[in-house]
Amino acid sequence: MKEFLVELFAEHKTIIVFLHILSAVVWVGGMIAMRFAAHHSFMELEPAQRLPRVAHGLKRLFTIVSPFVLVLIITAVIMAVGLGFRAAAVDANGNVIDDYAMHIYNLVHVKEVIWMLMAVNLGAMILRRNKAQKLIETGDMAGAKRALELIGKYMVPVNIILGIVAIYLGVTLRNAY
Repeated sequence: MKEFLVELFAEHKTIIVFLHILSAVVWVGGMIAMRFAAHHSFMELEPAQRLPRVAHGLKRLFTIVSPFVLVLIITAVIMAVGLGFRAAAVDANGNVIDDYAMHIYNLVHVKEVIWMLMAVNLGAMILRRNKAQKLIETGDMAGAKRALELIGKYMVPVNIILGIVAIYLGVTLRNAY
């Protein structure tokens, strides 16, 4: 499998890196647009219209970004193996052969953890949004508001911050050698 990923990356490096960056831009950019542009527009709506529109807007955002999240994770794995970060850092027995390469290899893992945390958070947001939609449909606007508030106030901002950090680490990794 490792040889396949190394060869795949070697033969399609430009498109793999492009898809990875595009996926990060769509995911993080979509959250920024929703939180700092659409959110303020939603607040101008009458309360009876606001929650259904927020729930609908989040559903559309999550529908758009979900495929990009999968592409981002797949391309991240291909790049992590294809760029040979581990091979440059440790020998076949797992002994560190280069301290700088090991530092870079550790950054790869930090970035992977960040994207995975973001994906788990996205999954939780999707579940929360779906719960809010059901509450809206049954007329429980107070419950729907509680479900949606957490998304806008905390969950999206956390993913924005994590996404920006991951993008910065990606630039650091691309310029490591």
